[in-house]
Amino acid sequence: MALIAVIDDDPDIREASTLVLNAKGYEVISASNPKDGYDTVKKNNPDLIILDVMMDEPDDGFFLAQRFRRENIKTPILMYTSVSKTVGMDFGKSDMVPVDDFVEKPITPDLLIQKVEALLKK
Repeated sequence: MALIAVIDDDPDIREASTLVLNAKGYEVISASNPKDGYDTVKKNNPDLIILDVMMDEPDDGFFLAQRFRRENIKTPILMYTSVSKTVGMDFGKSDMVPVDDFVEKPITPDLLIQKVEALLKK
């Protein structure tokens, strides 16, 4: 089954995501900050990255996604965001935010699995 990296500073989100994904048979590795997340992805080469927008800094997720793409890491990225609810911004795929899909937190287990399965098929 696929290996998924969950990079989020919120331990509840990491745990909930891991439980849902493990229940569907996915292997999950996680990190709580951008540095550890980068190292985890480089070391383990996951099939999918789930990345939070806001960690230590409000835009850490954006910068980490850009770094992955600059280094030619083409792994699909699903970005967790609560930014649109907080500031009223809506994000779409762009060079500035080089991710494959966005999902608003909180996310239901069914929607998480739906998004993960769609990105893994790419």
